[in-house]
Amino acid sequence: MAATLPQTATRVGRVLVRALLFAQCAIVVTGGAVRLTKSGLGCPTWPECAPGSFLPSPHQAEDPLNIWIEFVNRLLTFALFAIAVAVVIWVLRSRRRDLRLLAALQVLGIIGQAVVGGITVLTKLHPAAVGSHFILSIALIAGAVALVERAKGYPHRGLVAPVARNMIRALLLLGLLVIMMGIVVTGSGPHAGDLAAPRFGFDIRTVAWLHADLVIAFVGLLLAYILLLHFATVVVAPDPELSRKRKVESKRLLAITLGQGAIGYIQYFTGVPEVLVLAHLIGVVLLWSTLVRHGVRAGVFAMRAKAGRVAPGAQLTR
Repeated sequence: MAATLPQTATRVGRVLVRALLFAQCAIVVTGGAVRLTKSGLGCPTWPECAPGSFLPSPHQAEDPLNIWIEFVNRLLTFALFAIAVAVVIWVLRSRRRDLRLLAALQVLGIIGQAVVGGITVLTKLHPAAVGSHFILSIALIAGAVALVERAKGYPHRGLVAPVARNMIRALLLLGLLVIMMGIVVTGSGPHAGDLAAPRFGFDIRTVAWLHADLVIAFVGLLLAYILLLHFATVVVAPDPELSRKRKVESKRLLAITLGQGAIGYIQYFTGVPEVLVLAHLIGVVLLWSTLVRHGVRAGVFAMRAKAGRVAPGAQLTR
């Protein structure tokens, strides 16, 4: 385990998993920039950038700027893959068995992303393929967050009572539904990644309203969770510092959510300008990673606590 490792090795590992999380988030943002600059078909084929060439070709019909934006985004996948492999090597050398599956899934997920990315290009940016690309990124970000937290010693402290744990699970599920409906809105809107890319064809006003309704439900559940934290002791072996951190994290979640809602409404009523769409995308990554981190720290994903490592099950007290 991490406690038996040399300090330098432990420190290197924590740097690697943080770098992996940053890279997973960054590639989502750069992918959004590709779509918003209409560079999605800058490299019109896959795995090559141009027919017969893995590098951009001077004979391509596409705009050079679009070509290089898309090509650089593809190159970032190799950097991300290299970091993920480095994490796997560290996990194996450190004998952290609790991290092996998470680390391996990052590598497999990135390979899967490359395949889905190829399908996205070959289907000329069909919104279902683009959405699948994004959902896989959301899953990989969640896994990277779990790696970062478990590398610190998760899950053996700060668990919460079942009622709070179930509310966090509901928030995660509802948050995922919000993201999926956001994908439908995006797939029905104007920013397709290329002028000729297909669209879902749904009425944009209707799907935007459904998306907003899910956000309102998420805010309501989050407010209920915050009230629970304030009026009941839900942390195992009640610790004032851990309880304080839970409250701070939940308020941070609320602030990010309200900020996201404001950006969403503003972009809807201002014609969906690119800069606000990008800000909304960054907000999605920030909100999702913060929500997953909160869940990991609360022991939501722990199937069973190890004997002697966690205090007995919490009782909900007032």
